[in-house]
Amino acid sequence: MVRTRQLSIAAALGASSAGTAYGLLVEQSKRARKVIGPPTEHPPRADGVYRPQGGPPVRAFRGELSLAIIGDSTAAGLGCTDPEELPGVLLARGLAEETGRSVELHTYAVVGATSKTLDAQISGALLSEGQAPDAAVILIGANDVTAKLPISGSAQRLGAAVARLRQLDTVVIVGTCPDLGAIRPIPQPLRSVVRSWSLRLARAQREQVRAAGGHPVALADLLSPEFLTRPELLFATDQFHPSAAGYKAASSVLLPALCSELGVWGGGPLAVPPTRSATAEARRPTARVTAALNRGLNQRALAGRRWAVRLLRSADARRRGGGAHNEGPGD
Repeated sequence: MVRTRQLSIAAALGASSAGTAYGLLVEQSKRARKVIGPPTEHPPRADGVYRPQGGPPVRAFRGELSLAIIGDSTAAGLGCTDPEELPGVLLARGLAEETGRSVELHTYAVVGATSKTLDAQISGALLSEGQAPDAAVILIGANDVTAKLPISGSAQRLGAAVARLRQLDTVVIVGTCPDLGAIRPIPQPLRSVVRSWSLRLARAQREQVRAAGGHPVALADLLSPEFLTRPELLFATDQFHPSAAGYKAASSVLLPALCSELGVWGGGPLAVPPTRSATAEARRPTARVTAALNRGLNQRALAGRRWAVRLLRSADARRRGGGAHNEGPGD
């Protein structure tokens, strides 16, 4: 009987603490969305054929290589104001320069997209081009986190999209979910929650992409140290999407993988994640506060349960004549 009461009180205290923490996270999520705000602009469009000798894109003929950009707002280039800043353009120009061949760029990415839209985007690519692209770059995941979609389902949908393209002999490069813990408008402890979620999604994506025959590029591991230490340079004015410099940094790790999978990479060895810098993490002004908040959230419910058990054990001991004294949370 005493054991049942102990478990009941402990469960009630744990549920209360969890409910308080959940309410805090919901409130912080609302505030973060208000600070970041909805997209007010569309990224520029710059599809066309990019030639090795440079110059503006040409739309009058097909390129020797076709490149499809698929995914969410980061794939579309939200935050860019100049077409030359777009990740698709950076990749197309880099690929043309590396191969010496003209590259036809087609962007199918949609602002606000989640993994649920990938199949439709691929169908659009096949319909508009009349054939499978030679290569596809997919950037997806951040909206799956903010929409609180289950990690396993998001990763599986990405894996299915990669498998569909690979069956058509398309080379597929996937930039896995970025580290959302680098986004400053998201307050603590919510930032730690979305960081954990985004990194778990990235790991699941990596496994699915590899299993489907694609090439994953761990954007969180490769770019997070830079975004954490130079947010004013690498984030756009909304403090959520990358700036032109941020997209350039992302393209610099995607291009070698793209060229390598096409068999045309002549540069140095590809970056091998993880390369997360402990020094960069330690330089974050909120590093110690973040750690303390995380410990508090994780231990609050456990402390409440332990105190309830001690209290009930004391009462039971007094009834048996054990003479135990009353205990409180501070004992």
